[in-house]
Amino acid sequence: MTLPHPPRPDRRRVLAMAAACAAAACLPAHAQAAFDLAQLMQSLAKVKAGEATFVETRTVAMLERTLESSGRLSFESPDTFVRETLKPRREKIAIVGNTVTMSLGSRSRTVPLDSVPEAAVIMEAIRGTLTGNRDAIERHFAAAVTGSPQRWVLELKPREPRLRELVISVRLTGAQSLVREVAVAMADGDRSVMAIEPLAPGAARPASATS
Repeated sequence: MTLPHPPRPDRRRVLAMAAACAAAACLPAHAQAAFDLAQLMQSLAKVKAGEATFVETRTVAMLERTLESSGRLSFESPDTFVRETLKPRREKIAIVGNTVTMSLGSRSRTVPLDSVPEAAVIMEAIRGTLTGNRDAIERHFAAAVTGSPQRWVLELKPREPRLRELVISVRLTGAQSLVREVAVAMADGDRSVMAIEPLAPGAARPASATS
């Protein structure tokens, strides 16, 4: 007796399954894994120095209008960050290590960074992110990363209860190794959003405001 031939598999289905398996095998490991803090910090740490312009809009809970300022930022690994406000008036904050120098016009004052806790939280968040300093980020903040290398969001919340009484969160948004926005939510209801435009090496910089 001749046994019946087994049913022939659908050729198109077999080809589709083979193609799907081949595509999965060709995907790089990082494309299959979720984008996380370690990957983000590694990408950011590759940039050792940079400059940018910024425009910051601040909403003050006690006022009925928003305040806008603009200027320039610069950073250099491992621990230098400078924010220079040019409008509406000239101010400068320069941080190196745990030392911060605040300048207003011709006057300046240098103090330990941790002596101004509100500023320290915000500046450590920005500086730590710009320089890809994972140790500093995890030491000071509970960090959560969402998105992808092409469009990521880093949410930072201060670990210390006393600092959470000042700053609720710092939310940084970027693409690849560039930070493009910093949003700060304060415990008193104030909020600021800073849009950042990186400057290409050798690009013209905004002129300093006169004192």
